[in-house]
Amino acid sequence: MKYAIWILQVLLALVFIGAGVTKLITPIPDLAANMAWTTEVPAALVRFSGLAELAGGLGLILPWVTGIQPQLVRLAALGLVVTMIGAIVTHIAIGDPVSQMIPPLVLGILAAVLTYGRTKVLPLPAVV
Repeated sequence: MKYAIWILQVLLALVFIGAGVTKLITPIPDLAANMAWTTEVPAALVRFSGLAELAGGLGLILPWVTGIQPQLVRLAALGLVVTMIGAIVTHIAIGDPVSQMIPPLVLGILAAVLTYGRTKVLPLPAVV
């Protein structure tokens, strides 16, 4: 179980960092080729979503790597759960098909599993 949590943590970090950077630096018309929803919401929401995903992804890795407040990893994972709930709500609000909600649903569930794992199964120690 220990290795599964570590692998999940690293993979989620990579996914969210990649998605966040993409939403932050790619022009909206270019994003629309793969993410049609980006034309349905304000550009500021797309950029904020990217910033939240980047911060969450970094929050899954940096506290653990640096040893500075490693217990914050579970809060980063919880923040990503909330971010994915927001993504699902956004897809519902703009009338996207259910198939567009599957990626944020899966990522949200995985982030929730990581939150639980880092809270109950294999918590990172609090550093004073």
